[in-house]
Amino acid sequence: MAAAAKVSHSRILLGLIFGALVGSLVNFCTTPPAPPALNLEQPEALAAIAGTAALPEPATHPRAAWVGWGVQYVAKPVGDLFMNLLFLAIIPLVFASLALGVTRLGGSSHVGRVGAKTFAYFLVTTAFAAVIGLSLVNALRPGDQVPEAQQKELLAHYAKEAKGKLDAKSDFGIDTFVNIVPKNPLKAFAEKDMLAVIFTAVLVGIALTQIDPTRAAVIIHFLEGVNQITEFVIGLAMKLAPFGVFALIFSTTALFGYQLLIALGAFIVTVLGGLAIHLVVVLPLLVWLLGGMNPLHFFKKISTTLVTAFSTSSSSATLPTAIKDAEENLGVPKAIAHFVLPLSASMNHNGTALFESVTVLFLAQVFGVDLSIEQQIIVLVLSILTATGMAGVPGGSLPLIGMVLVTATNGKVPASAIAIILGVDRILDMCRTTVNVAADMTTAVFVARTERGRTAELSI
Repeated sequence: MAAAAKVSHSRILLGLIFGALVGSLVNFCTTPPAPPALNLEQPEALAAIAGTAALPEPATHPRAAWVGWGVQYVAKPVGDLFMNLLFLAIIPLVFASLALGVTRLGGSSHVGRVGAKTFAYFLVTTAFAAVIGLSLVNALRPGDQVPEAQQKELLAHYAKEAKGKLDAKSDFGIDTFVNIVPKNPLKAFAEKDMLAVIFTAVLVGIALTQIDPTRAAVIIHFLEGVNQITEFVIGLAMKLAPFGVFALIFSTTALFGYQLLIALGAFIVTVLGGLAIHLVVVLPLLVWLLGGMNPLHFFKKISTTLVTAFSTSSSSATLPTAIKDAEENLGVPKAIAHFVLPLSASMNHNGTALFESVTVLFLAQVFGVDLSIEQQIIVLVLSILTATGMAGVPGGSLPLIGMVLVTATNGKVPASAIAIILGVDRILDMCRTTVNVAADMTTAVFVARTERGRTAELSI
């Protein structure tokens, strides 16, 4: 995966910082001034109040239209092009890497052993994260800090976008698990159904260890070729990364500035505080106790992966860099890296579980709904399950949060309430993706350590 790492992570970080600064500056310079207060002693004001004259139109900045045009036709297309180029390679990369990883593990017996360890680790770390989120949101109660006027303004502004995200995919339930076995694998690939893609890849990998080795070699070589092609595509995308990241952040800050960050500051502090605790306390302890590795060494070696995760807000898009760092910097065997990391990118979302638990309770608090212990346990369980089943793409958790919100509050809080947090979701998505990917890397280290005595059995 060398091509994916040719762009220095410092350039990506600079693109992020400059995008935020320039966007905030543009927003500040083009925000119209507040309308002057009516002087009740003037006849015009009395006439307006009486209804015989129109109130003055709110002022608009003459350059505000140009900002909207620039975001819609320049910045947003550049950012979307960067993300589309990344996602173009994700499905074939996940399928080929996972199938090859299963093949290199040597068949179903090794896959079962390694898979059981991987899933157990997923559940433990995700549960830790969700509990941290619930504890903090109960202690800080950020929902009590949002003014009612700001609440209505945010709902009105983001209602349409929230509806689109909720309509996109909100049918998480028993069918989600049934559909892991796809009727039509090609349809699953086209619809980016990651759980179905994973199941198909594992099945193909196991089959390749059971059929005639001569025939299996042809398919294995083909999958290795697919991996090389996806590496090339990801490499092209990463060359655009500094510009794409600049465009993505500029688009958000130029339109909304930092006002929403201030209005929802308590919510942001709660989420970021929980993510920080998980990232700098829980994961280092797991790396040290279960992975047998110095946490400082671990984080130093995966810095490029973490910056990529922060910039793209996508565990899937970070996968090429993660595999490279795991193999070259952390000493994870290729078979383990190609099995565990694609699985982790699709199913291990610690930061997302924490974010979901905080968001559901925060929105319940905003609407004045107090959840009982039993209801909060439901939030905990659903946060773990939905975080495991969501796609590793930007904003992938939002539709599921709406479902958890309605379920936990018995419909007292509408699913469309997620509109309140959409304005700040971008920066929080970047942060929780960083935690997700860090947890993925700790999984690889843990599994590699427990399999160290068996590496001779693996077809590396």
